[in-house]
Amino acid sequence: MIFKRVGEGRPYPEHGLTQRQWADLPPQQVRLDQLVTTKGTLDLATLLDAESTFFGDLFAHVVRWRDELYLEDGLHRALRAALQQRHLLHARIHPIPAGAS
Repeated sequence: MIFKRVGEGRPYPEHGLTQRQWADLPPQQVRLDQLVTTKGTLDLATLLDAESTFFGDLFAHVVRWRDELYLEDGLHRALRAALQQRHLLHARIHPIPAGAS
């Protein structure tokens, strides 16, 4: 299994982080098998596009909420890592307190 679970949608509350705020979070290594996806599908063109990160963040965006790690952005990066037999992904992790709603 690549991911802990394949989800559909974001079960956590809206965090409102801008791209600049995401960029301020230091990248960390995350195991793919600890991630819950927030998308059930992926555009194959995005996965295969070598330039897919040209205008975006080089690191995946993960939200930590209620002891789960949700892959909010970067599904194509995670799948590329899995296809290359890597079990770790560099991601920026934003914690949302469990009591937030």
